[in-house]
Amino acid sequence: MAESALISTPFTATSTAEDVLRGLDLTGVRAIVTGGSSGIGSETARALTAAGAEVTLAVRNTTAGDAVAEAIGKSTGRVRPRVARLDLADRAAVARFVDAWRGPLHLLINNAGVVTGGLERTREGWELQFATNHLGHFALAVGLHGALTLGASDRHGARIVSVSSTAHMRSGIDFDDLHFERRRYDPQIAYAQSKTANSLFAVEATRLWASEGIVANAVNPGGVATGLQRNFTPQQKRSLDAAEAAGVFTYKTVEQGAATTVVAAVFPAFAHSGGHYLDDGQEAYTVPNDADLAQHPHGVKEWALDPAVAERLWAVSTDLLHSRPE
Repeated sequence: MAESALISTPFTATSTAEDVLRGLDLTGVRAIVTGGSSGIGSETARALTAAGAEVTLAVRNTTAGDAVAEAIGKSTGRVRPRVARLDLADRAAVARFVDAWRGPLHLLINNAGVVTGGLERTREGWELQFATNHLGHFALAVGLHGALTLGASDRHGARIVSVSSTAHMRSGIDFDDLHFERRRYDPQIAYAQSKTANSLFAVEATRLWASEGIVANAVNPGGVATGLQRNFTPQQKRSLDAAEAAGVFTYKTVEQGAATTVVAAVFPAFAHSGGHYLDDGQEAYTVPNDADLAQHPHGVKEWALDPAVAERLWAVSTDLLHSRPE
């Protein structure tokens, strides 16, 4: 599907986060990176810290987070990132994190994610990948809305980066069975649904909050070997190998994987423009929902950017988070 006026940048699949930030001074920028204790999250945090940002690592494992923060401080010569506990699958833990935050927030990087090999549920009965990857980040962003508004006021804008995936092309949102209570559980489809939700969040957050100076964009970091794959079943591993063989993706380094996140976080064209999906440092072109992934490895499906679906998902997510635990 041809598309005009896509936002372009000088960066490519081989660019690193350091390339994107070269020459920029982020002194005074307060940033949160979820999942910042490993993989793409830790490299994103390192690069932002090196550029002068005040970074908080929001992590489940604070011991691992402290080790990463210490290493970042030593390697960059900057003030080491702050570490705070955050379990995105636990509503109470998200609320505690939000309640403890003080002052403005300029940059929220919703990077953390889980992959499961089988059906796992939260105590509410929610499917774990959707609950963690989407609902937890949704609750975090909504809870920090006031802090983002303050950040937008004192720096002429605040940004949210929602880390999605090529996997979004496998599934839209099944509103009739979000948590696989009736359909057969497929962990790949569940993950795909959560990644589509990450993109739709960016669409609706921008619609609701752009007038306050807050915009959100979704990014595909590309294929990076991280701890995210540790729970893959043999079937999931075979699927990943087949996708690589078909040319759907080529493995990147962690430094390259963090680059597109940083583009959405700092590139001027995205300062006041949201609801976009980025791939390899560029705004991706949109493809029909029946498009083949192997033929469009750098596209974004219509269902991941549909404003009506994004609005519905926001309403459903709000209702879920306000529901009582069973």
